[in-house]
Amino acid sequence: MTTTTTTPPQRGWIRRHPILTGIGGLLVVGALGSALGGGGSSSHTAGTSQHAATGASASAPAAAAAPAPAPTTPAPKPKSKMTAAQEQALQSAQSYLTDGQGFSRNGLIDQLTSSYGSGFTKAQAAWAVRHLHPDWNAQAVIAAKGYLADGQGFSRAALLDQLTSAYGSGFTQMQALHAVNVVGL
Repeated sequence: MTTTTTTPPQRGWIRRHPILTGIGGLLVVGALGSALGGGGSSSHTAGTSQHAATGASASAPAAAAAPAPAPTTPAPKPKSKMTAAQEQALQSAQSYLTDGQGFSRNGLIDQLTSSYGSGFTKAQAAWAVRHLHPDWNAQAVIAAKGYLADGQGFSRAALLDQLTSAYGSGFTQMQALHAVNVVGL
């Protein structure tokens, strides 16, 4: 009885070494991402690398093992996502705006960043103020009414100064003019 040995068909290097192929693919995609300035998130790079690694292991010829081209622009972040600090800054800013004192944009940012106020970073405070879209004219009127209710007595010029001063409320000249007109000075 004669036995014939059949040798298994030779598989390509990529199929024999899927782990090394995957690692190589990750390195190539990472290098391309760095070269193209793809400072995107690491999960995006990992997803692209995983796709390149699985695509390379399925193809038989070594020349076809080149990774897929890296995207030229990073994927945009979803607008609905915010950090916990941004969410807290937003809530704090909203609270200040509804407490009846009347805040200017600069005054609100100062209050949010003050160690005596909320203690947020300037970036977090600015982010919150940008996303609230308050009516600054209405806030100026609230502030003007508050100054008049204090009983100190203000002339039109003095109230304008108080509303526009960096040491006062910090409103713009136009917002302050609107407020003194509304309160009747």
